Amino acid sequence: MTDITQAPAGIAATELPAGPPAGPPRPQVVPLRGLPVVAIIVGFVIAAIAGNWLWALMFCHVAGGALWTAIDLFVGLVIGPILGRLPVPARAQFSARFMPMMVLIMPTLVLMTLAAGFQLALQMGNLSSSSPNHPWLIASFCVVGVMAVIALGVLEPANITVLFEMRKPRPDPMVIEKLMKRFIYTAGVTGLMQVATLIIMTRVATQ
Repeated sequence: MTDITQAPAGIAATELPAGPPAGPPRPQVVPLRGLPVVAIIVGFVIAAIAGNWLWALMFCHVAGGALWTAIDLFVGLVIGPILGRLPVPARAQFSARFMPMMVLIMPTLVLMTLAAGFQLALQMGNLSSSSPNHPWLIASFCVVGVMAVIALGVLEPANITVLFEMRKPRPDPMVIEKLMKRFIYTAGVTGLMQVATLIIMTRVATQ
């Protein structure tokens, strides 16, 4: 009797249907744990500008520009082709973890690079029309201005829209795919434009 009564229970336990597969995680639009790091970086940039601290300004400009260039090129030329070959669920999983970080990283790097760079140009006299570097600085401002508009006016809105779409109970994979393509393609374009700024900046440094 004991064996007979226990067998159905065992069978029922093994035959219980598993729950529905977990969907992509609902990402945070702004990862709160990264805000203290952003605050420290922005505070450091403000202190460097307020104190006209040459080394700190140079560090912020060079480090921010290098990271901005590297991330744009990596996203556009490495992550983009890989992501394009993944199935939609895998893209959603990746985007849920990658895009929130970009919400904080890209605006911080843009601010860090441009603010420190402008203060450096002002301190070194390169903004003066009599400076031999003045034409190069104007060309740099044009290129960087276009990149900043793309980063803050195209990349960031696409990024945030993807995150809000993924937070819906039933996100539309086609919308996510379209916005991710826009994000990756524009990141690649700005990365290639960064090469022009590297040429200009090395020209200014050796003038």
